[in-house]
Amino acid sequence: MIAVLIGIVALLVVGGFGFPLGLSLMIIGYFGFGVMHPKGLDAAGTVAGQQVLELALNFQFAVLPLFLLMGVFVNRSGISEDLYDAANKWLGHLKGGLAVSTVAACGGFAAVSGSSVATAATMARVAVPSMRKYKYNDAFSAGTVAAGGTMGILIPPSAALIIYGLIAEVNIALLFVAGIVPGLITIAAYMLVIQLVCAVKPDWGPPGERFSWRERLTSLYKVWGIIFLFFLIMGGIFFGVFTPSEAGGIGAAGALVFAIARGRMNWRVFFDSLLEAGKTTAIIFTVAFGALMLNQFVNISGAPEDILSFIQSLNISPWMVLVVVLCCYLVLGMFIEGMAMIFLTVPIFVPLIVGLGLPIEPDLVLVWFGIVMVMMVEISLITPPIGMNVFVISSMLPDVSLKQVFQGIVPFFFADVGRLAIVVAFPSSVLWLVRLTG
Repeated sequence: MIAVLIGIVALLVVGGFGFPLGLSLMIIGYFGFGVMHPKGLDAAGTVAGQQVLELALNFQFAVLPLFLLMGVFVNRSGISEDLYDAANKWLGHLKGGLAVSTVAACGGFAAVSGSSVATAATMARVAVPSMRKYKYNDAFSAGTVAAGGTMGILIPPSAALIIYGLIAEVNIALLFVAGIVPGLITIAAYMLVIQLVCAVKPDWGPPGERFSWRERLTSLYKVWGIIFLFFLIMGGIFFGVFTPSEAGGIGAAGALVFAIARGRMNWRVFFDSLLEAGKTTAIIFTVAFGALMLNQFVNISGAPEDILSFIQSLNISPWMVLVVVLCCYLVLGMFIEGMAMIFLTVPIFVPLIVGLGLPIEPDLVLVWFGIVMVMMVEISLITPPIGMNVFVISSMLPDVSLKQVFQGIVPFFFADVGRLAIVVAFPSSVLWLVRLTG
């Protein structure tokens, strides 16, 4: 266990020098494994090669770049502006209506982008100018976009759920279906928080313009294609018409057609989209390679067994063990990027969750835990000091300080705790739709 703690400190130091995360994980895992193994670095090199080759040849990972490409095509189509416009025309006249519209638009964009960072960055560009026009509080506006952006990794199709499903060997289609209701709970919780904040601080979110019913209905015309694409993908998976991999291909092709129909696609944009999706895929795979090597180091050190023994020695109930696991995620999320956290923790915590004997069907407990874990990763995206979404918003709004963004996030953090409590206390909120699929 001491060796792992030294490795974690070394990882933070190496990362502090600006090394890419994937390479940092690989370096620490490689040398850590070499130190722990009797055959030294020769064994570490052999294991590293095996891990990279095994992952690279895993055909199931093909679903990831397909959904990433779909998200890029959707982003290039300019749908974000129309999603926000439609949400604003329906909800903008309420107190805090522009913030509520931002959350609704984030949910819609997240449903087809699968990326929290992309959702936050896009909506910062689209929504913040409108909120400033109506003199919304800057911290509140930035916090709304940062929190709303986190939904990108929960609402399916989600890259985080794909990665979890592949590592934990859980059916990705079931994870997608399971993510729908928690995603809706998240949207509702954030909207409720906005209303409460604006009830206490009315000047933070004054109402916007009220639009006619004709204008509201007309606004839906611009977004019907993307709504159709989402229901096509999820409906096809839900009813077993096609697999998640096939859904990824259909989604990417549909998003391409959608972008062409909107006049936003040419050969240059098409090439740039492929390049962007390829770069993102390469980054994720590099992190995956490094995380797998670090996992080998963690396993050979005996840390998983030490952790399990320690938790068992506490002599606490299974639900309290789960609380301990969630606290671990909260602490890790302060220092480790979300995707890396999934790669690092799933091999350690999944066997523990399976062995707890929670009152959930054995074949569904990991589906439920996958949603809970991704929700914890969502929280890490707005948790100091690393909070990725916070830094994205701050970089796009240079006149808004990091302190202001974190202040704006505080009410949404409490909403996150509340929705997490609902999902943990009532597993059926996640699983009833999965059970409905049979």
